[in-house]
Formats: sequence, structure tokens, C-alpha cells
Amino acid sequence: MSRYNFQETEPKWQAAWAERRAFASEADPSRPKYYVLEMFPYPSGRIHMGHVRNYTMGDLVARYKRARGFNVLHPMGWDAFGLPAENAARDQKIHPASWTYDNIATMRAELQRMGLSLDWERELATCHPGYYAQQQRLFLDFHKAGLAYRKEAFVNWDPVDHTVLANEQVIDGRGWRSGAPVEKRKLSQWFLKITAYADDLLAALKKMDRWPEKVRLMQENWIGRSTGAYVHFQIDGIAEKQTIFTTRPDTLYGASFLALSPDHPLSDKVAKSDPGAAAFIAECRAAGTSEAVIEAQEKRGHRLKLEAIHPFTGKRLPVYIANFVLMEYGTGAIFGSAGHDQRDLDFARKYGLEVIPVVLPPGETPETFQVDDVAYTGDGTIYNSDFLNGLSIPDAIQKACDKLQEIGAGEGTTIYRLRDWLVSRQRYWGCPIPMVHCGDCGIVPVPAEQLPVLLPDDVTFDKPGNPLDHHPTWKHTKCPSCGKDAQRETDTFDTFVDSSWYFARFCSPRVMDKPVDRAAVDYWLPVDQYIGGVEHAILHLLYSRFFMRAMHLTGHAKLDEPFEGLFTQGMVLHESYKDDAGKWLYPEEVEKHPDGTAVHVKTRQPIEIGRKEVMSKSKKNVVPPARIIETYGADTARWFVLSDSPPERDMEWTEAGVEGAWRFTQRLWRIVTGWIEDHPALAKPANASAGSNGAAEQLRRATHKAIAGVTDDIEKFRFNRAVARIYEYANVLAEVKAPDLSDPAGLAARREALETLVLLIGPAMPHLAEELWQRLGHGTLLAETAWPLADPKLVIDETVTVAVQVNGKLRATIHLPRDCDQAEAERVALAEPAVIKALDGKKPKKVIVVPNRIVNVVA
Repeated sequence: MSRYNFQETEPKWQAAWAERRAFASEADPSRPKYYVLEMFPYPSGRIHMGHVRNYTMGDLVARYKRARGFNVLHPMGWDAFGLPAENAARDQKIHPASWTYDNIATMRAELQRMGLSLDWERELATCHPGYYAQQQRLFLDFHKAGLAYRKEAFVNWDPVDHTVLANEQVIDGRGWRSGAPVEKRKLSQWFLKITAYADDLLAALKKMDRWPEKVRLMQENWIGRSTGAYVHFQIDGIAEKQTIFTTRPDTLYGASFLALSPDHPLSDKVAKSDPGAAAFIAECRAAGTSEAVIEAQEKRGHRLKLEAIHPFTGKRLPVYIANFVLMEYGTGAIFGSAGHDQRDLDFARKYGLEVIPVVLPPGETPETFQVDDVAYTGDGTIYNSDFLNGLSIPDAIQKACDKLQEIGAGEGTTIYRLRDWLVSRQRYWGCPIPMVHCGDCGIVPVPAEQLPVLLPDDVTFDKPGNPLDHHPTWKHTKCPSCGKDAQRETDTFDTFVDSSWYFARFCSPRVMDKPVDRAAVDYWLPVDQYIGGVEHAILHLLYSRFFMRAMHLTGHAKLDEPFEGLFTQGMVLHESYKDDAGKWLYPEEVEKHPDGTAVHVKTRQPIEIGRKEVMSKSKKNVVPPARIIETYGADTARWFVLSDSPPERDMEWTEAGVEGAWRFTQRLWRIVTGWIEDHPALAKPANASAGSNGAAEQLRRATHKAIAGVTDDIEKFRFNRAVARIYEYANVLAEVKAPDLSDPAGLAARREALETLVLLIGPAMPHLAEELWQRLGHGTLLAETAWPLADPKLVIDETVTVAVQVNGKLRATIHLPRDCDQAEAERVALAEPAVIKALDGKKPKKVIVVPNRIVNVVA
């Protein structure tokens, strides 16, 4: 018997699919559509095992849905702008476009070797002018609709990448790519008004039942809806009242200080004449900008020569600049009620300020209750608070808001943690922002007929900062309004803008006079199944939800939510290795021994085996998919990443695991081809006899149970369970005895079993399945064949195993016809020798029959 030769088979069927345009998709309103999409990759140069896992899952779903009769859209593209290309340009003296397109070509070839059922005719790259020209059109539409604007604001500045970062791109006070400590700078930047949809983005999460709960919770927390009050404080010597936001106006009588963010306008104003304040502000900005950093650092402040007037009591409160107050939340100013907020308490203790408790815990008395080193944040009754005394916290909040409104010192309100999306980036390799700065006309949009604003090819990277600023001619242009000399906007878009609408562009990627074809978008969207990493829960997914709403507002789509279903797959893990010098090593540089030790393959020196971690280039614990595909074939790699663990969990890559998948590939080949070689009649189609019985009947039952089980598992994204069922089914087939060739039912059942096995592995192992499908005598592609349907009568067993208990103790198990008469179940149970012995001659008081499950005898 021959072995399965994937080197010949996989290219053969990939060519056949391409020739047939088997996966090309066209809108067809007469058919149900299904849009499956994996998050598109950054073209870094090579695919990794995370790509293999992600795209295999998506491909399985696409092939399965296609077999179920859906008109499937399954496209591929490239998230191709970004700083890595500029860094490569500096380091390797190569143009970012050349570096990017070379990487795309390499990765495209690697993905194609995986046999993915992608519609490559819809391929797009965000760095291509055909894409970013339409992105510029979208931006102009957003600007016209009031969703895009420019303002001066404090921003997160990455001193290594020389660019602005959105709040979401600052991780623990460091740039998300460079890792450099982020600084605060005040610059004029472009923003998208995502806050206009804060309420809607939040409310819609409750209806998104096909999204993981953890992702919805992360977005809910990021949007951060807070109800409370604005409180206006008069400050000595300052004409304008200063407004703070608080969620606890009920604690106003406990106020002992006001604190301003280092970035608050009043802080800046005071710092001009207060060197101590200026120094403190500079220190705060250098220390880190993220909430995590601010929360962890010691709570410190600088006392100003100002006092605030309490709106209820007229009491004078000291005013500080404090390092724990965020300009991004509320108004950038707070009042400190130290008895009921731990940060306020720590600050008050440090600077010797009053601590006035105003919420009395249940069971405590006003005379004895006090706050020491832990603030009281629980429920209770308001006291020490004049007209609020005796109220519950919710009632006191409402009454305080009413009083503030009455005396003109504030009002109840709702605010959000979410801030408008800062989209300006000071770099070359990005989509140019289509705006012109004119000395007379101000900021003027580039007319649609002048799009795209193309990037210049002749840039240099020998100076720090944005190469577009240094270009001798590109930024110089004429004002579209008055025709006078003007300058182009040299900032480019954050790459998250590029990825916030690509799913819509896939619906009509070749339309050139508008961002999308409305009919195509209305047919294909929303994406029915989106697959990608949970690390994109905030940035990409939230931005995409905003973009869809903005596209709805500007007439480019009819819906607000882009992704109907979301699945977040786990990561791929591998052991890490270090030599005696602490240098990371690639797995192929390590030779492992049965006793758990390892040595370097060349030096033979001992190697330290580290823990299993997410594959990363930095730790070299990566396995190149190309090597696996060259050694075992694409189908084996696909099968292993589906079989190892539930798809939402992390999986460990092991050589033993992939070798096991390879052995099963060969076993499937042997089962099908072996049966055909032994019985050539099996290579011809046959119809199962309705009157089959005996061995043929049992085989058909196993076949239809496998169909039902695998179908249910795929529908519920339990891919590893589907794989396990196919293993079990293969075991059944391996044990089936040779059919009686004179029995048409036996021959038909065997033929049905072979076809079913091949169809069930098709979405996961498409090349092997196509080859076996052909061996079974079919002249059509399996990729164009319908999914098998389970016969309900054959899925349900004719008999069931029923437990028999006597006085609650298991005494026997019996086999009964399914749904048999209760009297018959009682008769068979009482006839069991073990039951007769347990009754010891006594007559049962009661016999309770739970159909198909249990007979309970009470003696």
C-alpha cells in the first residue's frame, strides 16, 4: 500500500482550486451569505504558528459553511503601514514600500501553501494608493459630518519612535512598540469624535451575544460610564470658577482639599510664576502617563498659593497640583474627601490635611466611628453633612445634585472614561491626512477630485522625526480654496485607522471612485464570524465599531455593528531555551534527551530549558511553519493546531504532537485506499439500502452519529472535540470486518462510511480529502460538495442503558428499547438477580421509572 505523498498532492489541489476559482465570491441576493474573516496580518516577513492557528480556524469555518450551501466571503489582505517598515528603512537602507511588498510576497506564498480557501482576487494592502485614497475620502466625509477635528492637546509622545501615541497605545507608561517611557507634550493633533457614540457603543454591547463576555466587559470598562455631578468651585484670585467632576457629591461635606492634574490649564497658568509648580509638573510628566503607573506611584502634590471656596459651607480648601489626578478623566480636577477614597486619604495623611468622615457604616455611631489608615468605601448613612444627614448614599447624591443646581454651583451629569481618538502620527509610512494649512483660509480639506494625496517616493531617514517634514517639496502646495501658497498636513494616520474599515472595503475592493459599493456592503456586512486575538479587544475592535457607525452616518453603510460574531483564539506556546551565557536559542539549535536534559546541537554544552511561553522572536522559541509544512505537509500542521486544545485556550506546540498528527494523516490514507484496494467495487458510488440490518446497520449508525457530532462541534467552535470524534470514527472503520460483496446493503454502508470520513476531514485537511475523494471515483471537487446530513433515526440508539437502584443504591444496569413502556421497564428491572437478592423476598413499596435513565425501587 502506498503512503500519502503530500509533496505531490498539496500543490496539485491548490492548482485545481485556483483554476476553478473555487473560492471566488460574488454577491448573490438569492443565496444566504456568510462572511468569515480572520484579523489580517502585518507583513513582517514570515508567518508564524499563531497565523497558522488563526487562519486554519477561519478556513475550517469557511469550508464548512460553503459545504452547507452558504455564499461564503473569505478574503485576505495586509495591514501594511506602520513604523517597522520605517525602522527597516533606516537600518537596512531600503525603501519602506520595497520592504513591505517583499514581505507581502513571501507571506502570501506561505499562506497559499496552507491551502486556505481564500478569495485572493479581493486581496488588498492598506499601503496601496487604491486603498488609502478611499480612506482619505472617508476621512473627508467624517470631517464634513463633524466627526473629525483638530485641536491642541496634551499628548503621549514616544521619544524613540518620535510619534504621538493614543492612550490605548501606552502600556504601563511605555510606548506599545518601542517600550520607551512616554512623555507628555502639547501639540495640535487630529482627532476622531468617538465620544459622540459613547452611549451607543456601551448600550449595544448588551445585545452582542456572540461576542466573548470578557471582550464586552473590557470594552465596557474602557468606555467607563460614570454618573455624578459637576461642582463649580470659586478660587481666590481666579475669575473663572473651576469645575470638578465627582461620582460622590454626597461626600462634599468631607472635602478637605482640591487637586489639579499637572496638565490642567490652571496648573500651567500658575506654573508661569511658580518655579516649584513648574518643576513638579515637569517631574510628573517624566514619571509616566498611564493609569497603572500613576496608581502605583506614591501620591504626591505641590501646594499652590490658592484656596478654593466650598460651595455649601464657604470653607476655604487648599489647592494642590497632584500626580494622581488624570486630565483624561472628568475635568482634570477633583475634590479630596479623604475619609472615603483611599488615594485622597493617603494624600491627606502625607500633607497633614483634615480627614472628615461623612458616611457612617451600619452598626457604628457618630461618636465612636473614625477613619485611620483605610478609607471607608462601603454603604452607610450620611452624617456630618447638614441637610444630607440621615440619607442613604443614593438619596444623598440626588439631593446634593439638586442643591448644587439650585444655588448655581453645579449640576448632575454623566461622563465617560473614553476620550476622542487621537489619529495623528508623525511618520512617513502611513496614509497622508488630506488637509492643507493656509495662512489665510486656515485648515482646508483637499478636494475629492485631487485625491489621493500620495506619499512621495524620494524620502530620507537620516534625521530624527517625520521624513515628510524634511522633504524639500512635498509639503509645499497651493490652497484649494484661495490658490495661495500653503502647506500639506505632514502627519499621517494611526495604522488603527487603516484596520478600522478594511472589512468593509473587502466587500468591493476594486471600486475606485468611492470607499465602498453600497450594494455590496449591504449584502456582505456584517462579518458573520470574526476571528482574532483578545489583545485587540480595545484598540481595533472598539475603533472598528466606531468606524461602522461613522460610515452609517455618512451614507456608506446601513448598519452600526461590523462583527456579528467574534471568536478570540488562544496563543501558541513553546518551551524557551538558553545557553550558559544566557543567550536565547532556537528550538532547532537544541537536542533534547529522554531524561529531560538538553544540549546545544553543535557545542554539546548543557542548555537551560525554560517554561512554556507564547512564541516570540525575541525569545527565539518559534517554530517556522514553513519547516513543518515542508516536513509533514500543510494538512498535518492544520490538523495539529485544531486538535491539541480548545481553540479559545493557549496550545503548546510539540514535535510529538505534530508527529502524532502526521501518523493520523497516514492512517486516514490507509483506511480509505486500503478498503478500495481490497474491494475495488467501493470506488464506485452506491446507495445505502433502506432495509439494511446487522453489521451494515451498525456501521450506518456509527457514520450518522459521527456526522451529527462533528457538525454540532463545528457549529459551536469545539474544533478539538470534532477532531476527537473523527479519531473515534476512524477507529470504528479500522475495526469493521470485510463486507459480504453479495450484500448490497453492506457494500453501500461501507461506501457511505468512506465518503463520510472524507467529507468530515475536508474542512481541516482539504488536500488529503480532495485526493481521497478522487480515489472514491468522484469527478467533482470535494470543495464544491455538500456537507453530509445525519439521519435522525440512525443517530438515536434503538436501545438505552438504564440504571436500577434499590433504596438509592445501584444494583444493576439493564438494556431496554428506547422509550419502552414503563411497565416493561419495571418488569425487566425486578427480574434482575441482583435486584431480587437486594429485596430479599420483600415486595417493593414503590417503583419509580424515569424513562431511558433509571428505575428506582423503594423496598
